[in-house]
Amino acid sequence: MNAELNDTLAVARVLKPYSFSLPFWDATREKKLLIQYCRASGRYQHPVRPTSIYTGRRSDLEWREVSGRGTLYSWTIADRGPPAFRGHEPYAVASVMLEEGALFIANLVHCSRDALLEGMKLVPSWHPLGDGRHLPMFQPA
Repeated sequence: MNAELNDTLAVARVLKPYSFSLPFWDATREKKLLIQYCRASGRYQHPVRPTSIYTGRRSDLEWREVSGRGTLYSWTIADRGPPAFRGHEPYAVASVMLEEGALFIANLVHCSRDALLEGMKLVPSWHPLGDGRHLPMFQPA
């Protein structure tokens, strides 16, 4: 089955970010991907957290812009989504290994399910939200 995945995912989304994630969401207004970097360990982390997953300290974290380029690590296809996503199936949820070494979970768009391949190169795709922010997604490079 070479069915195209849903590329629009025009689902009403209400994002209420935590205060510690505001830099991430503010950067999406300019279609920039910022993720947390732990200075003590020299490693990136995602999803956003109030403290470093490597040291447990808030003071070790800083925000860094990353390219958004990565490879497809794993994925799942939702043929039946939760109520808010009904009628928008099928869609893909992917685990993307960013070039910088952090895993990023997001929707995968502009690709058929049969084209999905572990290790395929991906780049960011930005879904506009009603308040000027964008939801990061990924698409084949």
